[in-house]
Amino acid sequence: MEKADFIPVLLGSDVNVYGMARSFHEEYGIRSYAIGKGTLTATMDSKIVSVEIVEPELENDEVFVKTLVDFSKRFEGKTLLLVPCGDNYIKLLVRNQDRLRDIYRFECISEELLMRLSIKESFYKVCEEFGFEFPKTTSCTAADYKDVELPFDFPVIIKPSNSVAYWNCKFEHKKKVFVAENKAEFDAILNAIYGSSYQDTLIIQEYIPGEDSQMRVMNCYCGSDKKVRLISLGNALLEEHTPEGIGSYAAIINGYDKELSDRMKNFLESIGYIGFANFDMKLDPRDGKYKLFEMNLRQGRSSFFVTAGGFNLAKYLADDVIYGKKYDTVIADKKVLWTIIPKSVIFKYVSDENIKAQAKELIRQGKFCRSLYYNKDRGFMRTVRYVLNQMNYIKKYKESFGNKGLR
Repeated sequence: MEKADFIPVLLGSDVNVYGMARSFHEEYGIRSYAIGKGTLTATMDSKIVSVEIVEPELENDEVFVKTLVDFSKRFEGKTLLLVPCGDNYIKLLVRNQDRLRDIYRFECISEELLMRLSIKESFYKVCEEFGFEFPKTTSCTAADYKDVELPFDFPVIIKPSNSVAYWNCKFEHKKKVFVAENKAEFDAILNAIYGSSYQDTLIIQEYIPGEDSQMRVMNCYCGSDKKVRLISLGNALLEEHTPEGIGSYAAIINGYDKELSDRMKNFLESIGYIGFANFDMKLDPRDGKYKLFEMNLRQGRSSFFVTAGGFNLAKYLADDVIYGKKYDTVIADKKVLWTIIPKSVIFKYVSDENIKAQAKELIRQGKFCRSLYYNKDRGFMRTVRYVLNQMNYIKKYKESFGNKGLR
């Protein structure tokens, strides 16, 4: 274990934050501090991360900067490594990077590149430019959604173009992503969304057939010199199926695809990307090609699967931003079963027998990681919360599995 001479400051309080805190602790034996809009179970009662500030108005630029500046005064003379762990925090940091660079150590992209990649319509134009396939796509707005004509058949996917604005809106039966099976359901979903405070563009896509196990996730880290340091592919076993969690991965086995990795390396270096990047895609059984859904300008919520596979995300970040180390691209190639859900849920809801056999073999070999269950972060209340969390997942899958409509 290396001795660290910096302090991680993580933005957020969710399972992504806990995964990064665990990565820092495993690599350096240090505790992280977190600042967020609220507190979530993943980071409660922890010995490795402390949520120091909860500020409901943190998405206001002035409040964001003042909060971070005031917090830094507790650590005069110390090196603070700032790590945003959510879409909203990435956007805040990019917009305010010049006001924070003298206080915190971090690297991030320009606001121009952020807008090009974070808004789905413009991201799909980038995909076309670099030859990445994506689902057939159209869109609608609050002004024309009642007259939209679909150029493909049902079922269709409905999701927000602006994920931050959508996160902050409220309406009955809200889901992170919707699937409309027919025109009546399609109209009902659009009426519900645009009846809320969300008035931005909606993305409408053809539904790519196949179960959750057809999904792939790729996490990358690009150094401050705009060179790719790490690429790690994950093969999903299950996604979450709760309204707020649809599309988030719940169990992953690390994968490997040299051709896809090389293409992604070329893409990221061509656009001059810096920092963590996370790609969601699905292997289309109709033509055997990956269809790219979106790019998140951060490490993914499930990204601890990379660290669990032997490629510690915190080390790649610190080596770049703190220590200025440079090395060639590493393509992760070690397998482990990563999960945030009970094993019983995996084996009940995954139908692919080959994938279940892989999972059982990895468990037998001890290559099994439960993201929120860390032997060096045990305590009575944390254990109680973890047990309740796992029991709740069993209940959630029973109630919500396969339900992506407005009901």
